[in-house]
Amino acid sequence: MIQAINVSLSFGGRTLYKEVNLKFTKGNCYGIIGANGAGKSTFLKILTSELEPNTGEIIITPGERMSVLEQNQNKYDAETVLDTVLLGHKRLMEIQKEKDALYAKEDFSEADGLRAGELETEFAELGGWEADSEAKSLLQSLGVEEAVFYDLMSSLDAKVKVKVLLAQALFGNPDILILDEPTNNLDFKTIRWLENFLLDFANIVIIVSHNRHFLNKVCTHICDVDFGEINMYLGNYDFWYETSQLLLRQSKEQNKKAEQRAKELKDFIARFSANASKSKQATSRKKELEKLTLDDFRPSSRKYPYVDFKYEQEIGKEILKVEGLTKKSMFKNLSFTVEKDQKIVFLSSNSLVLTTLFNILAGKEEPDAGTVRFGKTIKCSYLPQDNREFFDGCHLSIVDWLRQYSKDKTESYVRGWLGRMLFSGEESLKEVNVLSGGEKVRCMLAKLMLEAGNFLILDEPTNHLDLESITSLNKGMTNFKGAMLFATGDQEIIETVANRVIDIVDENTIIDKQMTYEEYMNLKFGG
Repeated sequence: MIQAINVSLSFGGRTLYKEVNLKFTKGNCYGIIGANGAGKSTFLKILTSELEPNTGEIIITPGERMSVLEQNQNKYDAETVLDTVLLGHKRLMEIQKEKDALYAKEDFSEADGLRAGELETEFAELGGWEADSEAKSLLQSLGVEEAVFYDLMSSLDAKVKVKVLLAQALFGNPDILILDEPTNNLDFKTIRWLENFLLDFANIVIIVSHNRHFLNKVCTHICDVDFGEINMYLGNYDFWYETSQLLLRQSKEQNKKAEQRAKELKDFIARFSANASKSKQATSRKKELEKLTLDDFRPSSRKYPYVDFKYEQEIGKEILKVEGLTKKSMFKNLSFTVEKDQKIVFLSSNSLVLTTLFNILAGKEEPDAGTVRFGKTIKCSYLPQDNREFFDGCHLSIVDWLRQYSKDKTESYVRGWLGRMLFSGEESLKEVNVLSGGEKVRCMLAKLMLEAGNFLILDEPTNHLDLESITSLNKGMTNFKGAMLFATGDQEIIETVANRVIDIVDENTIIDKQMTYEEYMNLKFGG
């Protein structure tokens, strides 16, 4: 067990949280969520004693071992890959080091023998004799090749380093596992393996992640950093989000009777109570969910942008036909036809391949060979991954910038669209060249909605967005009635939006399947 008791933290006069009281228990996985800057990762640092709170304390059951996913990728550059994993269990390595020093002594005494015996007993109890094989097994499961086990960490690619550090955190069956953004830079196969590992993990897991699919899959509880507090709720991310939205809607309908509001919540919980997370505990968790009442929740204070792609021109029979499209070193003889209601996710290990393809389809680049033909009724709107051409050197205010793309130029109309994207008041008068990455993407989404295209091309649309904006974008993409081509690293969007997959494996290998992403990945890697 790990417990936060009356924990408070303030920085420069700003209170992140006050008198937090939380208990994390064995067999559960806790997702820490909150707006950017709310203090999610900071709270993990308090739990791991890396940071001292202003008041309160963290209590851990005596004898329990905590393991933390290392964020500094270069910390173990002087160590081999295998030793880096083994260093995840510090006590085990301390024993090994002391044993080696004792056995190396020329004047090995009786006292040394007694000490060595004690160390050997503790070493065996901690699984020391199986440590090497366990570490190697973890590495292999995470996709790290055996050939690099004895290479220095400094020689590895960043994506491989992440896997080694993850193996280090998981090594030795820790009692408490702390993971900050564990899925960053991981491929689908590795993320799926990690999900299954955590579902079977019997101890405590505490996670900060922007990966909603991952949170939905593994979390049994959500800890929401909001209102200067951290409140714990039963269920996964979707359950927390939908419950919060339900209560927010209800709070706007003040005349609704309490009995009716309670019934809505009860009906809602009944739909969500069969949460697949931690399937071994699903039955007891369902019973807990069924006991929840209105008083167990409060609406979130966080604001979500409104993303809704509408179009005026109805789509005809011909939408898009691509034939023999070729770009040197990227793809060769790429051909596909887009049909009505298709939302196609494009996959590639090289994101430049997809950006180049989308630029060609949008008329921004020329192919080496092949043709692109849109139907006469199609109006294509493109959200590029690189939006610098729209903002660099531009000194227009946000209002005047968006006005360029609106048929109705009136101030109130344009500000209404900006309000949907959470730009209001004086904020709308900021120059667009000083906006953050996330603010620029929200501006681009407003532009896209004003264009009202019936065919969308979206290249990594979630880049720079926070969890709230990604959730809203996901809903907008799901509800869109036109045709769509997109590429994204957000697994939840892919699984809930795509109904066709085109995988550009290499220049000569292109796989096109009319199926969901999950079905395709099961086909590719085995279900």
